[in-house]
Amino acid sequence: MHRPVLYLLLVIVFSVGAAGQTPADDTRAAEVIKKAVAALGGDRYSSVKSQIGRGKFSEITKEGVVVSFRSFVDVIVYPNKERTEFKGQGLKNIQVNVGDTGWVFDGSMEVLRNQNETQLANFKKGIRTSLDHLLRGEWKSEGKLSYVTRRAGTLGRRNDVIRLTYNDGLVVDFEFTTDDGLPVKAMYKRTNADGEDIKEEDRYAQFIETAGIKTAFVVDHYTNGKMTSRINYESIEFNKSIPESIFTKPANAKAVKEFKP
Repeated sequence: MHRPVLYLLLVIVFSVGAAGQTPADDTRAAEVIKKAVAALGGDRYSSVKSQIGRGKFSEITKEGVVVSFRSFVDVIVYPNKERTEFKGQGLKNIQVNVGDTGWVFDGSMEVLRNQNETQLANFKKGIRTSLDHLLRGEWKSEGKLSYVTRRAGTLGRRNDVIRLTYNDGLVVDFEFTTDDGLPVKAMYKRTNADGEDIKEEDRYAQFIETAGIKTAFVVDHYTNGKMTSRINYESIEFNKSIPESIFTKPANAKAVKEFKP
């Protein structure tokens, strides 16, 4: 599973460090990673080059009211290309990122523009907090992994917690079940404009096997303990041929076309 551009809303900075780490911590964390990769499909999971996901994205208020409900098509070419198309209430929006660049199309205003610095930074942070980035080892030149603890999970289960600490201070905790190794959640923090720490959490559920690869078809996001969004996949396809042209910014708004595989 990847972080769609949907995750630009869900990111990021966790302030706890990994002090006191030992070689045993490194080994134990690596074992958790190995078990998780095997649970998700082993070599089939690791060899995924592209992904097309379709489903629904809901935004939810802290009172539990759904305020936005849109369908989406999310196209990923690893490691850093992504295009997400949203449709809802007769409108279409597109977000595209390729490495350090990106553009958006606002269907309500028929406007095509480059992403601003904040959007580009959030995309990069979204990648760095994603399960795929962790489990495929794409972080190895950027940070360090350590084992944190084993804690109680749901239904009497126990979960292993590992921590990815980046060289620039970004830290994310990932939780996996001890029995089957499947991902449970990712936990991190961000600091708002008032300097307050905001707790962010992604919870993974409904793992379904497709072409030998298990993927969470439901990803719920929580902010300070309150559910704020849900990604509900309806289908996921792997290793389909993706034309490079879908990531190229059109000449103008009228030239924007839907992705049709």
